[in-house]
Amino acid sequence: MPPMAFKGIVTKAGFMNKTATVTVSRWVTHKITGKRIERSKKYLVHDETNKLRQDDIVVIRNCRPISALKRFTLEKF
Repeated sequence: MPPMAFKGIVTKAGFMNKTATVTVSRWVTHKITGKRIERSKKYLVHDETNKLRQDDIVVIRNCRPISALKRFTLEKF
């Protein structure tokens, strides 16, 4: 997988040990109407120190699989 970095908002933190949920949003253009639509996707992020809190803006980067669903680590807090 090529290196990817996304900017997103922490939507869930503190419920799982060393894990936070980050929502990444992007804008796409509808093919027929031409209107802009906001699309979002949630990623599980490895947070080694458990310092992330809800509504933090972070930069995440892909890495090797850490668990069954975690594929991203925290790059900037």
